[in-house]
Amino acid sequence: MERRPTRISVNRIARKGGVVAPGQRIVPEEMPVAFSYGGTSHAVMMATPDDLVDFAVGFSLTEGIIKDAGQIAAIEIVNNEQGIDVQVTLADDVADALRARRRSMAGPVGCGLCGIESIEQAVRQVPDVSAAGLKLTHGDIVRAVSLLNDAQPLHRETRAVHGAGFYIPGNGLLAVREDVGRHNALDKLCGAVIRAQTSGSSGAVAVTSRLSVEMVQKAAILGSSVLIAISAPTALAIRTAEQAGMTLVALVRGDDFEIFTHPQRILPESIADVA
Repeated sequence: MERRPTRISVNRIARKGGVVAPGQRIVPEEMPVAFSYGGTSHAVMMATPDDLVDFAVGFSLTEGIIKDAGQIAAIEIVNNEQGIDVQVTLADDVADALRARRRSMAGPVGCGLCGIESIEQAVRQVPDVSAAGLKLTHGDIVRAVSLLNDAQPLHRETRAVHGAGFYIPGNGLLAVREDVGRHNALDKLCGAVIRAQTSGSSGAVAVTSRLSVEMVQKAAILGSSVLIAISAPTALAIRTAEQAGMTLVALVRGDDFEIFTHPQRILPESIADVA
């Protein structure tokens, strides 16, 4: 399901002369989205209520609940006055594993770092993606961000959401997802990629946000070895990407960008044809 953004009235102030003029602004919707497994609430995220099946699949993947989309038996979207309940039915063995995981938790789960109870889990080990054979050229980096910027209709309308795209060299963007939360946008993208039965190692993840450690963790769980952003990474994100064998490319501005880790995957244009 999708809910269109809302049009509201505003007062526009001209910087010169202090002129007040009536106008309208389109703003995105934001509401609680709860994920329930086997009838038990697991987490509540404030999110844009679009692409919720992708969101459920991607969230389940990056939270370690499933390893592939086939482990989900059904997804039902239930609307209520307060928000949306995304009810996920897991395969029996996966549901049993989640119940055992819940029993081991000391307290309730909630939004943010969902279902964790220790510092060690917050800075969890991520999959090693160093063996991925993906190579990108300088031109691929620029194209990935340019295509992502052009493929965000909600952002064009509202200027208030993040975007995440999956770029495959030679093919362009497989999918783009948007959300008011950068983590949510990436979870939605992860869900779209695995629902398309595409290997995460075949492409790069491009995002419009800064690169926090959670973004590196989610991209690595998807299997992507290259993460591209228009903003900057944190120090922990850089260290985590280095350990995981992931290439971080950030601060992409037109033809300019910076490579923070594992630069060997990013080739000059002249080398691409022989790579």
